Amino acid sequence: MGAAKEIGIISDTHGFLDPRVFEAFDNCDEIWHAGDFGDVDICDRLADFKPFRGVYGNIDGPDVRLKHPEVERFEIDGVDIMMIHIGGRPGRYSTKARNLIRESTPDVLVTGHSHVLQVERDGRFGNMRFVNPGAAGHEGAHVMRTLLKCQIADGQMKNLRLIELGPRGRRAKAVD
Repeated sequence: MGAAKEIGIISDTHGFLDPRVFEAFDNCDEIWHAGDFGDVDICDRLADFKPFRGVYGNIDGPDVRLKHPEVERFEIDGVDIMMIHIGGRPGRYSTKARNLIRESTPDVLVTGHSHVLQVERDGRFGNMRFVNPGAAGHEGAHVMRTLLKCQIADGQMKNLRLIELGPRGRRAKAVD
């Protein structure tokens, strides 16, 4: 086990990548995007910035789906992580997520889709940690645009921190 890895978690950008994301994630070792990029350019900009993992979401087109899987499963410092865009939530997981969890329960399940910031333990699945960073874009019913940061060290996800990017609003329209 080595030094703690700093992780930035984002989801549901829907075609808008706030420049403050780069400041918020500047000290991160990796960035994870839990789907609904909305534009392949967002994948590329994040991947150019830091080591990057992502899954496609329901609004993502073939360009994003060629770069990212529907489900990403990986391990960092002894922590087994599964990321899927449409995962549901504790007690109401999507069919696909529930089947994957039952087959092999991860330590951490990272999802997007709901635009609802939520972090909790699910004791029904060995105390699995459920993490949804909310939504970082302007599209959707959320009120505040949010990100999460955490550390992974010594086989644990710890030190979760919320970053608020500001209220959801209308995107500025281009002027000819």
